[in-house]
Amino acid sequence: MSDVMITVAAWLLVLVLIAYIIWNYFRLKKAANYVSNATFQELIRAGGQLIDIRDPKLFQQKHILGARNFPMLPKAQFEASLPALRKNKPVLIYEGARGQAAGRAALILKKSGFTDIYVLSDGFDYWNGKVK
Repeated sequence: MSDVMITVAAWLLVLVLIAYIIWNYFRLKKAANYVSNATFQELIRAGGQLIDIRDPKLFQQKHILGARNFPMLPKAQFEASLPALRKNKPVLIYEGARGQAAGRAALILKKSGFTDIYVLSDGFDYWNGKVK
């Protein structure tokens, strides 16, 4: 292969990678509504189902009052917890800091038939509401 072909192939690979990252970002964003602390608190008061997707050890140390722990890892454990949720009530998801785990959880919920899904946009690390 010539140097030109290698350069073109490298640029194509970079473009495909960038396109995938952008597509994945919007796919995860589309699965849920990302909301502020204030809106999240209102949704909790309105009776939303609050789930913490962090590791159980972190959940035991401190979590939002009223949350249930549905760890994202392993994925099979998270999926096995879904029957405990009602599809006709909003699902409120949070993780430690802003990341992609909550988006992946929302995507799994969406594929499982849940339609009213909210994610705490900045994560638990910036939560200013009641904790246990």
